[in-house]
Amino acid sequence: MTQVPWAQRVLGLAKVDLLTEGAGITVGVVDTGVSPKAAGLSGRVTAQPGAGSDCVGHGTFVAGLIAAAPRPGIGFVGMAPAARIFATRGTDVAGNTDARTVARGIRAAVDAGCRVVTVSAALSRSDSSLASAVRYATAHDVLIVAPAVPDGTPSTQGATASPTPFWPAGAPDVLSVVDFGADGGRPDGAFEPASPDLAAPGDLVSGIGPTGDGHFVGSGASFAAAYTAGAAALVRAYHPDLTAVQTADRLKRTAYPADVPRLDVNGALTGVLPPGPAAEPPAAAGFHVLAVVGDGGTVRRAAALTAVCAALALALAVA
Repeated sequence: MTQVPWAQRVLGLAKVDLLTEGAGITVGVVDTGVSPKAAGLSGRVTAQPGAGSDCVGHGTFVAGLIAAAPRPGIGFVGMAPAARIFATRGTDVAGNTDARTVARGIRAAVDAGCRVVTVSAALSRSDSSLASAVRYATAHDVLIVAPAVPDGTPSTQGATASPTPFWPAGAPDVLSVVDFGADGGRPDGAFEPASPDLAAPGDLVSGIGPTGDGHFVGSGASFAAAYTAGAAALVRAYHPDLTAVQTADRLKRTAYPADVPRLDVNGALTGVLPPGPAAEPPAAAGFHVLAVVGDGGTVRRAAALTAVCAALALALAVA
């Protein structure tokens, strides 16, 4: 992949990298595991026992969006290419997940010294263990980022399309994120988010796989959450005195105005905020994101991979 993917252009990563690359920040990835040998991640992945392999591919893809380093002749790069990744499992080896497994992953990431944690699961139910893990992260000044909705569509997961809170995104102090595509909209039939904080690129975004040099394409709010976690890592590196709550506030208050405010990484790094709490976005009848310019090309789908877990559904295709 020699071209710069549309998501990187929209996020303005070429300009952002002149300010900070996220050095000194570790991002926890609570997912299917992360391959330490993945392209662009070598030497910067620490894995909890059992999380250093990724037969599903989702966790490695997410880690690449956050922190993949640039490579000669390759257009793809992660949001914070100098950040480190801590991998912990939010699923079993088959990709199945539940609240207790996610809770253990969050606690492990906090205990490992992560400043930001992205959770790829969007669970229909929470429990006391997950709520406690979120409070534990907040008490330790760790920002959790999570998808406002599951990847995939309600029709494939036996659910309704009406706005419904999912977890841990629905918990207090968790930054809730929804996806959009190169045209500024969301896929037809996608889950409707319930009060997301931010929108970020997530539909047909390019990333890496667990092995080899090939690039893949994935869609879902979990990838939007990954980009936002990478942005949070940049903010915490560039503004080291900010707390987790202040980091989330800065990301929200500097976002592009829209029904769901759109992530503005450069604004989050360099914007001057007035004193006072974040302003509430204007009420809107439906979901809409400002239009963005796509690649103008086609995506060649030569392979596909779907995670077993419905909450982590991922379509991967060779770009």
